[in-house]
Amino acid sequence: MTTAELLKTPSRSKLWLAAIKPPMYTVAVVPIGLGTAIAVAESGKFQSGFFTTFLLSAIAIIAWINISNDVFDADTGIDKNKAESVVNLTGNRNLMFWLSNLLLVGGISGVASICWAQQDWTVVAIVALCCFLGYTYQGPPFRLGYLGLGEIICFICFGPLALTAAYYSQTQSFSPVNLAASVIVGILTSLILFCSHFHQVADDIAAGKKSPIVRLGTQLGSKVLTVATILSYLLLVGLVATGVFPLTTLWALLGSPIAWQLCRFVAQNHDRPEIVRTCKYLAVRLHFVSGVLLGIGFILSHR
Repeated sequence: MTTAELLKTPSRSKLWLAAIKPPMYTVAVVPIGLGTAIAVAESGKFQSGFFTTFLLSAIAIIAWINISNDVFDADTGIDKNKAESVVNLTGNRNLMFWLSNLLLVGGISGVASICWAQQDWTVVAIVALCCFLGYTYQGPPFRLGYLGLGEIICFICFGPLALTAAYYSQTQSFSPVNLAASVIVGILTSLILFCSHFHQVADDIAAGKKSPIVRLGTQLGSKVLTVATILSYLLLVGLVATGVFPLTTLWALLGSPIAWQLCRFVAQNHDRPEIVRTCKYLAVRLHFVSGVLLGIGFILSHR
C-alpha cells in the first residue's frame, strides 16, 4: 500500500500519533531529570524554575530534531514509504522546515534565559553543541547518519552533554558522578536509535544509508544489542561496587525485565521487519524506566 493510500484510511490519526512520536520525548526528560536528581543529591538544592524551563526547552529541541529529520529524509527520498513522516502527512515540506526552526529558536531561547539569570553562558554553549551535532545527523552537507554515525552522535548528545548541562544548570559546577551516569544513559539512548534500523534495512540500502544494521546485518545487530544492554547493567553494578554510585541506585536493576524482553524480542524477530519495527518502543521503555529509577536512587541517597 502506498503512502497516499494509507493517508486515506481511518488510521490517519494513528499516523499523526506515530509522526509526533510522544514516547521519543523521554530522551529529553531522562537526562534533564537525572542530571537534576544527581545535582540535588550532591548539593541538597533544587531550583525548580530552571528545571522546568530547561525541560520545556529540551522538549522543543527534540521536536526540532524529529521534524527536521523528516524534512531532510524527504529530501533524499528515504522516507517515500514512510506514511508517518510529517512531510508526507502534510504534503508541505517548507512548512515543516520552518516549524522545526521555530521550535529550535524557542528551545535555545529558553536555555539562554537560564544563562541570563545566572550570568553564566556555559549551559547554552553545551546545548548549542548538542544542536550542532544533532543537525549533522541528517542535515546537509553532513548527513552523518547515512554513514552509520548516528548512534555515536546520540550517545554524546543525550549522554555526557545533556546530563552535564542539566547538572550545571542547577549547580554551576561539574561532577564526575554525573559524568559516570551519563555513560549509562548515553548507551540506553543510543539503543533506541539502533533499534529503529532493524525494520528499514531495505529502504536504507536503497537510499545509500549505511546504518549499523545495514553494515552488521540483522542477526549480528541483535547480538550487539544484547551485549550493549548487558554492558549498561555491568557499568551500574561496577559503579556501585566501587562506591562511585550510592547503593540505592541499584533500583535501576528493576528495569532488567524490560531489557530481557527487548533483547529476546529482537533476537527472535530481527529479520522480520513487520514485527521487529516495534522494538524501538521497548528500547524507549527501557531507557525511561531505567533513567527514572536511577534518578530515584540518587534522590533517596541524599541525607
